[in-house]
Amino acid sequence: MARQHSPDLTRTLASGRQAQFVLDGEIVQLIVDGTPQSQVDRADPTSLGFGYIRHMGHVLDLAFRERQAITALHLGAGALSIPRYVEATRPGSRQQVIELERDLVEFVREVAPLPASASIRVRYGDAREQLAKLPRGLAGSVDAIVVDVFAGPSTPAHVTSVEFFQAIATFLAPDGVVLVNVADGHELRFARGEVASIRAAIGPTLLISDPAVLKGRRFGNIVAVASRDELELPMLPRLAASGFPPATVHSAPQTIEWLRGASEVHDAEATDSPVPGRGIFTTGRARERG
Repeated sequence: MARQHSPDLTRTLASGRQAQFVLDGEIVQLIVDGTPQSQVDRADPTSLGFGYIRHMGHVLDLAFRERQAITALHLGAGALSIPRYVEATRPGSRQQVIELERDLVEFVREVAPLPASASIRVRYGDAREQLAKLPRGLAGSVDAIVVDVFAGPSTPAHVTSVEFFQAIATFLAPDGVVLVNVADGHELRFARGEVASIRAAIGPTLLISDPAVLKGRRFGNIVAVASRDELELPMLPRLAASGFPPATVHSAPQTIEWLRGASEVHDAEATDSPVPGRGIFTTGRARERG
């Protein structure tokens, strides 16, 4: 079935941003202000369309026992691709989602409803501010924390600093993992600063991305995977390389080399992530993102 644009699937959010769903059979893609944000297969939530989202799924598959229910915290909702994936692959998991725009989540739920049985609670507000309002019982007990926060085409400065990731770390279980979507391009100054901040606040960090992105040859998404102790995920490089586009994995020691001595970034000097060039993340190339 050809892709369809329908006026019924377009909405102006309270922020003034334009959100739209594009349908391709049961596959729905969320686009905000012309930039693809998320993709969901309503018939199969385990099918992850964007490269960087698939990489996150691989990590979750490998870091925990098969079908083990986990506690997860998601900062940034999009179309709730990863919460749906966790629910489908790990029934009974408890999940919290923090999203700034309530009307975006309501729009997503209209087009791609969540399973009625899913234990997914959505909280609304700024990701960093809402951390302080989470239940105290979550402290030190969250198995997986996913950070994928964007305001328009960039990640706000206040959710990229050491202080932010230190706040994240207070919720992390001893054997938990933190997955962060880092977007950058030429020279990678922003990405290196954010990854250094993640390492300083949480611990050993590995990276997954297109080799060209990791070398600063083009703009794209880098998944940073942090934990208190170095993760042993021997199957991850093969899984990352088998997708499209093929990705590579930098181990924790390789990540230290990739940082090239970059220092962590604190609140006082933090900046928004760079804005991708025109046409980098167009709808026609959405499947190549990451």
